[in-house]
Amino acid sequence: MPAGTMFAKFKSTNVAASSSTQNVADGNPITQYFEIGKPVACAGPELIWRIHDAYRKSDNKECSVFIFEKKVAEKLHKPRRKETITELLKSSVKTLERFRHPRILQIYHTVEENADTLAFASEPIFASLSNVLAFHESKTYENPNVPPTAGGTAGAGQAQAAANTLPQRPAHAKEYNFLDMELKYGFLQLTEALAYLHYSGHVIHRNVCPSSILITKRGIWKLAGMEYVERMNENDLNSSIPCPPWSNRVSKMAQPNLDFMAPETQSTSKCSLLSDMFSLGMVICAVFNSGRPLIQAGNSTSNYAKQMESLDDLVHKLMPRLPIALQEATSRMASRDATARPTAQLLQLIKYFIDPAISALKFLDVVNMKDTQQKSQFYKTTLIEAMPLIPRKLWWQNIWPMLKSEINNNEVLAAVLQPVMLFVQEATHTEYDNLMSATMKVVYNTPKSIQASVTILENLHLIIEKTKPEDVTTDIMPMLFCSFDGSTIQVQSAAVVAVANVFDSIDELSIRRMVLPKVKLVFEKNITDPKIVQNVLMCIERVMDRMERAQVMDEVLPLLANVRIPDPDIIMRTVRIYHKLFVDKTYGLTVETMATNVLPLLIPHTVNPALNFEQYCYLLEVLQQMLEAIDRQQRNKLKLDNLSMASPERHRTLRHQFSTDNMNAPPFNIPNLRIDQRKTSSAEDMARKNSGGSGMLGGWWFGCSPSSPDSNFLRVGNVFPNRRLSDNTLMTPKIRIAPSCASSPGGTPGSGLPTRRHSSIGPQERRGSTINLSPPTGGSMPNTSSSVPFLLSSSMQSIRSRRQSTVLSSGPLGSGSGILQQLGSGMVRQLTSVSGTVSPVPLLRVNGTRNSNSNVRKCPSLNITFSQYYNSGYQSGYNYQPGFNYYQSGYNPNQSLSNQSLNNMRKLRSMNLNLNPPRF
Repeated sequence: MPAGTMFAKFKSTNVAASSSTQNVADGNPITQYFEIGKPVACAGPELIWRIHDAYRKSDNKECSVFIFEKKVAEKLHKPRRKETITELLKSSVKTLERFRHPRILQIYHTVEENADTLAFASEPIFASLSNVLAFHESKTYENPNVPPTAGGTAGAGQAQAAANTLPQRPAHAKEYNFLDMELKYGFLQLTEALAYLHYSGHVIHRNVCPSSILITKRGIWKLAGMEYVERMNENDLNSSIPCPPWSNRVSKMAQPNLDFMAPETQSTSKCSLLSDMFSLGMVICAVFNSGRPLIQAGNSTSNYAKQMESLDDLVHKLMPRLPIALQEATSRMASRDATARPTAQLLQLIKYFIDPAISALKFLDVVNMKDTQQKSQFYKTTLIEAMPLIPRKLWWQNIWPMLKSEINNNEVLAAVLQPVMLFVQEATHTEYDNLMSATMKVVYNTPKSIQASVTILENLHLIIEKTKPEDVTTDIMPMLFCSFDGSTIQVQSAAVVAVANVFDSIDELSIRRMVLPKVKLVFEKNITDPKIVQNVLMCIERVMDRMERAQVMDEVLPLLANVRIPDPDIIMRTVRIYHKLFVDKTYGLTVETMATNVLPLLIPHTVNPALNFEQYCYLLEVLQQMLEAIDRQQRNKLKLDNLSMASPERHRTLRHQFSTDNMNAPPFNIPNLRIDQRKTSSAEDMARKNSGGSGMLGGWWFGCSPSSPDSNFLRVGNVFPNRRLSDNTLMTPKIRIAPSCASSPGGTPGSGLPTRRHSSIGPQERRGSTINLSPPTGGSMPNTSSSVPFLLSSSMQSIRSRRQSTVLSSGPLGSGSGILQQLGSGMVRQLTSVSGTVSPVPLLRVNGTRNSNSNVRKCPSLNITFSQYYNSGYQSGYNYQPGFNYYQSGYNPNQSLSNQSLNNMRKLRSMNLNLNPPRF
């Protein structure tokens, strides 16, 4: 930002101050080169230099102008001494010009003089350390809870005097609070400045005090105040040299600050480089002592000598306020013994100054002395890594000014933009508007390298988030649209990504007329580049909601059809776009378009070996949804919904697939179950009488002749609509259960089994039964009609009865015939052994009597439906009657089912058959 703009406010709002300043500087030649503003700080001996904000007229560069009014010296001292003070100040400025170092105040314009003033220009100054400490000191005196730490009666008196004068004395005191890192970096900068003066300049400063230390607007501590420098012995840098002590006979303005002077200078009139280290130690103590120096002599040598005797105690009491890593070094620097003090070179190496953030800030201060490669590496890597460790205050005070100065350097702009984007991301809207907005406009409108353009485009969403809407329209969008016309693939791809990230900030008209045509052009030029194709698809996916339907169908679909790269990510983006078109009905994707344009493109990807399992499942799901939509559309169109035409099984629900009105079940055999006799109901007796004979009824009922050995197979007809539920009960039969083999537990051939009534039968309902259940003698069961499952589910409830059953046959296995010969696979196992012989069947009598045989154990009651009973199949151990309690030795209810049993289970479970067990 031009300095003229920066100082426009103070020009307009501080007219009186500006005119007053012009009156002070009138006649001084420096006004020809600089526009001088209001005073902001003061520095130098007795703070006689007034520091003004200014900017250079030639290039609008911000700076500060130091002005000394000669009449100040005339009021304080005798007129003949005015020339002495003036010469002293002029020589100090010329000395500063000789030393060019990052830690020494940089002079922009040499000293200019007229009859009334001295003036020179330097880098922009915020305040002197004396100004900042004076503010802290005034706050401390206003706070009664903070006791003074100066020792001695004289020190207390001086402190009280200062308490009465300090709040009014520092006219340019700054309300400034130091961070720990600021202090650490400031002390290190002073140490580096002294190391340069001692070992490169070969001089002793002699006046290291707060009024000689200046803080720039970037927060850098600079050493100035070269009025009293002494040349060192170049043959022996550590040797002492003669120097004048502080004297009451000489003007205090012409002497160093007595409160920070080394004791050997006052006592022996000699000084060395270690004398400057004592002064630095006293400055550190003053900073941590709320701005008050440990020695407050009040320009009195006697007070100085008294307080110096108690200096060690004062330092010891102050140490807990200092950081632990700095305590030992400070204690040694403030020692009265010069040999105990460390040199500036050694002080830089203490652990207190070892910090990566400090190292980054140090490099930033001298970055202008580095070449392009070193700068780029620092901005892209070192600074980015260190910024999280640097306080935000130093971001804006120290780092941002340096980055802003590098914006116009096209060679390092791409590297500089890396930390700049971090500033954009972390800045508040106010910070961005006040500090960054003007600089970013310069970036938008200046030619940039490829990498710089890519960096801006990749972070454009962060910039737009902080930029005012009107600036987005006037500055950012033109830059974005022009990026599509670039000749490099990198810039074009970054522009496509930028559109995908900021599409919410682009109006619909621009999307339709500018964005989509340019994106299509980029796609057509780079149709074989996977990265660009993927970016184009991502952009289309995000902006298609803001396009018109006709534009989507006419331009997006053909673009998708040209995607030929078999990359999994590209395929998935294509599938997501198609799915979005399919789900959102506003796009009007017809089944004809799906069948002719979409499915032929997607189906080949189902055999793409590059897809992982999740990607394949998603692709298949989208294809199935489209196929089902096509199926529904075509069925409605052909009017086939109400016909009985079988649909493909995978498109029919389970209930519809196996419903009884359109089921085409294959014939199957009811396994080996034989029931000799059942009780007939009154409805059946009436039907038998009306039919003219039991033989005819038997043939009609069972579907075979009465004389057939297997004529009594169960066939239930739904011909008794008036039948009661109470009639749907099987009477208690007597059953025979064949053991699996002679070796089965408890399965001794020929052994009888006890009988037991069902627990639900009361004493008054006990009926005997000699019904015999045994495998059929005629081998396997004949095939029944395909309607048996449905008839069973609707009629098995109709075969219960309350009358006494008649035993038709209770003889050996296979003899006689009953009403129900076979009723499921779980009742009786096949009794044929390997050789084809028939195993004896023990008889289980269910007539209310209980066998007390000790080798018979009670098995758990199996209450299962007919479908479960039928599905149990041929188990390896035993077969069980549903709803009965069995007494069987060695019964094992955890036996597994065979494959045939599982198949039978699936059939009957799907037919919803349910046969209630008989009650006894």
